[in-house]
Amino acid sequence: MATGQRVDPYRNFRYLVEIFGIVQAGFSECTGFGSNVEVIEYREGGEFPTVRKLPGKISFTDITLKYGVTDSTELYDWHKAVLDGTIDRRNGSIIQLDDTGQKKVRWNFFNAWPSKYDAPDYNAKGNDVSIETLTISYERLERA
Repeated sequence: MATGQRVDPYRNFRYLVEIFGIVQAGFSECTGFGSNVEVIEYREGGEFPTVRKLPGKISFTDITLKYGVTDSTELYDWHKAVLDGTIDRRNGSIIQLDDTGQKKVRWNFFNAWPSKYDAPDYNAKGNDVSIETLTISYERLERA
């Protein structure tokens, strides 16, 4: 019996986020990216009572990035530009790394802009890192 090389799945804490023109050291969370295809149901006339299902409108779920507060304001400034009426659409990537830090899988998102910003929560009794949250809307996602 031949034995193959063991291939383990990649771990979800090894990733990078690249957004064109923005350098941000790290993110504590990167969630929500994916796609949906609306299902359109209809029934044809005739002898078959079966409901047919066809693909409809395509949509992409927003990306949520959480990151520790630092002196860098690049991500906030990008959102502030939207608040001021300038939508600066950018492309970016979420990159899966293996255990050695090599880039293995890339999800590229296109025409992205920050649609929501949440400042950190504060608590005088706490000892946690202050976390900012940025939600990014985009028009297309590809796994490369």
